[in-house]
This record gives sequence, structure tokens and C-alpha cells, in this order.
Amino acid sequence: MAPLSSTKPDDPQVLVEEKKSARILTLNRPKQLNALSFQMNSQLLDLFIAYEEDSNVKLVILKGKGRAFCAGGDVSAVVRDISAGNWRLGANFFWKEFTLNYIMATYHKPQVSILNGIVMGGGAGVSIHGRFRVATENSVFAMPETALGLFPDVGASYYLSRLPGFFGEYVGLTGTRLDGAEMLACGLATHFVPSERLSLLEEALCKVDSSDPAIISAVIDEYSQQPYMKEQSAYHRLNVIDRCFSRRTVEEIISSLEKETLNKKDDWISATLQSLKGASPTSLKISLRSIRQGRLQGVGQCLVREYRMVCHVVQGKLSRDFFEGCRAILWDKDKNPKWEPSKLEFVSDRMVDSYFSKVDDEGWEDLKFPARSNLHVCAIAKL
Repeated sequence: MAPLSSTKPDDPQVLVEEKKSARILTLNRPKQLNALSFQMNSQLLDLFIAYEEDSNVKLVILKGKGRAFCAGGDVSAVVRDISAGNWRLGANFFWKEFTLNYIMATYHKPQVSILNGIVMGGGAGVSIHGRFRVATENSVFAMPETALGLFPDVGASYYLSRLPGFFGEYVGLTGTRLDGAEMLACGLATHFVPSERLSLLEEALCKVDSSDPAIISAVIDEYSQQPYMKEQSAYHRLNVIDRCFSRRTVEEIISSLEKETLNKKDDWISATLQSLKGASPTSLKISLRSIRQGRLQGVGQCLVREYRMVCHVVQGKLSRDFFEGCRAILWDKDKNPKWEPSKLEFVSDRMVDSYFSKVDDEGWEDLKFPARSNLHVCAIAKL
């Protein structure tokens, strides 16, 4: 028998199981840590739309095969497409992905995402917007985009800006990793279930035969527990995070972190500063502005704005940092990207403004979503 983690090239990238009134969707690219391909985004979008209209379906469960839920969008494939001379192929990938994020954020039926493993970038996009997010002791969450010359997208400016205090700015700018206990504490996860109880939880959910969020929540509660938060967790540092990451500019954030270390040596602050100083200066500035704007916008507005931003990134006219980040981190793996501009002070407000404007390219248009019927407030107030 072939090992569970192996997939043949012709294996379906999303496995579908029908269990009474529940549908279980399993992301099935374990060797690629279930990175989302264009094909997976398309299939998930079709399935979610079909299930919403099917009265026999009451609940959708989403999980990943292997040691990851989903490590993000398949950016290597996106960059390969763009490098072949057509940046619009990259734009199409994000159009499909962001549309899926919007459908999930406004979904009328409960989505339960089982986050047993790595949840990064696009993996957060297909789970955090859903009603229930179940973390485990194996969960590792991160939005590592600033180290890649990108920015936290997939609606991250909506959900990061709604975390306690300025924790979202900290997570989004530094790309720091959170475990399951931290995800639960800050609201990224709704429940924490030990991995050994997941099969029992899944079995119970498949018997529910209801779309009532209160009933689904009560079922998950039966298998949930309060996890232990490790002593060195950044979540215990909320007062310092709020003091520093509430600053108006990235330069001021860094400066206030440096001031904190004048009194006493602090490994956590040193690591935070190292992350910020290694990231793309352009990415840091557009990310901070994006999260700040997200605080005042609905999820749809955030995704429309992020689509503009990502189109500028993949078009590569304003900056080539995304391509350089992919080279240094994903391909050559020298972890030594040469950012351009190389310093924060060289990234002007006008340069940042450009990312938020419409893309000047013939035929380009803003992201448009499929019409949604009866869009009530509980559909979008999931965080």
C-alpha cells in the first residue's frame, strides 16, 4: 500500500467525501504542503458555490492531507507563469483565490476548518474567513509575506486588523509563527481540539444534520480543551506589542522596539527587530498601511483593495521585490534577498500610494464578486 503522504500527478488535488448532510473536502498535495494551485482554488470555489445552493448540504468540513493544512498559495507556480512574460496569469490566480475567500467569508452555511498542521498565507485565507477554525497542538500559523516581498493578502488586512490591540500588525509585519494555543487566544481559531480526538469530532459533525452554528459549536465544544500557553509566548507581550506596533510608521515601530531594549536585553525584541530588518522595506510599508485601512473596511472592500495591491506586485513595475524574495527564499535558498529600495527611508509615501491605486494596464479591472443573496450581518461578522 502506498504511504498516505504520496500523491501521483493524476491524483485529484481536492478529495471530496459525502457524509449524510456533511461534505468533507481534503486538500491533497501533501508533498507541496497542500499549497493552493489555480486548479484547487477553482475546484473549491465551484464546490462551495454548489453546496450553498444544495439544500441537502448543511455543513462543509475542510482539512489537509499530511502534516499541513495548507502552507499557502503556490507562489512558485505563479512566479513561473509571470516570468514567462504574462503577469495577467498571476493576476488571474489571485482573482480566483480572493473570490473564494469572499465566498467563504459571506457563506450562509457553517464551514469547519481543521487546522492540524501548517496554516500559512493562502491557507489562512481558505480557513480564517470560515465560521469555525479548529486548532490543535500541531497548528503553526504565519503570514510570512513581508519576507517574500509580498504583503499579507487573502483578506488578511480584514482579520489581522481585528485581532486584540495591535497584535495583527505584529503578526503581519514580522511573519511570526503562532501555535494552536496562541491562535485560540487571539481569535484566529475558535476551538482547540487535541489531534487524537479529531476523528471522533469529524464523526460527530457528520451526524449533526444541522446548519445551526450554535449546534455545530456545541458539538465541537465537546471535544475541545483549553490549551497551555507557553511562558515565552508573544501573547504575554501584548502591552509591549501595543506600545510599539501602534506607532504611525514602520520606522517609528522599529525605533520604539529599540528603545525598549535600552533598559534590558530582551531576546524576543531582538528576534522581532531581526525579522523586521530582514523583510522587504516596501512590503513592510504597504502591509502596515493595508492593515490600518482594513480596520475601517468590510471584508469585501479589503479583498478589492488587496487585489489592486497584488496586481501591482505581480506586474513588477513598482518593485521587483516579490521576484527577488522568491529567488532568495524559495529557489536559490540563500536567504539573502537584495531588496530595492534597500532601506525604509527610501520608500516614500508616494511610492506606497501607488500600490493602492488602480492598475494602469489596458483591460485591467477591479475585483468583482459574484452576487450574494440575503447577505446578513452574521455572514460577515465571524471574527
